[in-house]
Amino acid sequence: MDSSVQDLWTAAAGSRFEPAIGKETQFTVGFSLVLVAILLAGVFTLKRSVVSLPLLGIPSSAALAFGVVYMFFAGTQLAPPLFKAVTNSTKPIFQLLKCINFTSKIHVQITDSGLRMSADSARVMQGVIVLRPSLFSSFQLNNTDSPADDENDDSYEVDSTEVPTFQINVASFLETLQILGSVDLANRAAKVEQDGYRSTMRNYRPEAFSNQALGIAGTCCLLYPEANDPFSITIEEGGVKTTASLTTYRPDMPDSIPFDREQIMFRIILPSRHLLDALSEVATMAPGKLAITVLTKSPWLVLSGRSGDLGTSSYDFRRGRDLIETFHVEEEWTQSYKFDLIKAAIEALRISSKVSIRGDAQGVLNLQFMVGMESDDNSFIEFTFVPFSSYDESDESDEEHEEENEENDA
Repeated sequence: MDSSVQDLWTAAAGSRFEPAIGKETQFTVGFSLVLVAILLAGVFTLKRSVVSLPLLGIPSSAALAFGVVYMFFAGTQLAPPLFKAVTNSTKPIFQLLKCINFTSKIHVQITDSGLRMSADSARVMQGVIVLRPSLFSSFQLNNTDSPADDENDDSYEVDSTEVPTFQINVASFLETLQILGSVDLANRAAKVEQDGYRSTMRNYRPEAFSNQALGIAGTCCLLYPEANDPFSITIEEGGVKTTASLTTYRPDMPDSIPFDREQIMFRIILPSRHLLDALSEVATMAPGKLAITVLTKSPWLVLSGRSGDLGTSSYDFRRGRDLIETFHVEEEWTQSYKFDLIKAAIEALRISSKVSIRGDAQGVLNLQFMVGMESDDNSFIEFTFVPFSSYDESDESDEEHEEENEENDA
């Protein structure tokens, strides 16, 4: 197929058909065309000739045909979009979406409880965010088969066969939100730079006729018209509307990492800043693995960096009211994970206020981050990690012992 034809076909897929005559006026236009057709037919009957055929006969037939079609289809209503949501700020969406920006495509599922977006990395790490309806001023899902999810269920698992499901490029989504959401900010900054008499005080004040001073809030509309259609983002501010259509892909999300919530070995809740500081300290030695050890006595929680080029390091948590809010452990628990995967949760640690650390009997690690929003509601980010196998751990310990013996012999 010619490349130009392929480009034209791809571009046409991103634009929906809009009728030239709106639904609300189609019946009136159709009825008027029928009356004109009857009038022209009557005149043509009285003056039948070769000259009047192209002047009266053909226009009468065309008017009758179009009039009947318009009147027939005027009663049918256009199907509402499958999903439509409107918000006054793109900042919460951008912040949450940035936390799972560790893969090229994310898996999107739309339910009555919000937009569930998940990312997977080689079946050893998964990140999940949920854009709840409380983040939007308007949230509409026209899908009768969508099940009502339990908002108190923290598993974030839904049946993908009954809800709108697709994949989307996360980098394009983030770039679109960043570009469209920063247009007004860039315009204000440009005006400030052009002002030769600006002061340090005026840089932080809104203009007299800005949208903030006039109370005109910009809106962001997320639209998914039908299955297999592009996912469109529309930013409207100050009467200017900008729309970007993102290509959607067939859903190809693997099953969730099995985390046994009935056999949780420990649960720790602490402020996110403490865990962020601990990971920052361990990262200075460039470790390849992160060992997490939970004890039934002090120091309670230990993070150790191993297999690093610069050596090993450890960070101990002492149980205190200001350091650890909740601590529950069944028995001593220790597992190792790839440090580069753990670092993918750094962005979630930065924007969250609290983090819940849980581990099951199989060694699967689950991190849940609580993020406060402007709407006085909390959003949650969930990460799940698969540990290194015990076989790899034993091989590593044997190699370390051999290196120590060689050093002692030398």
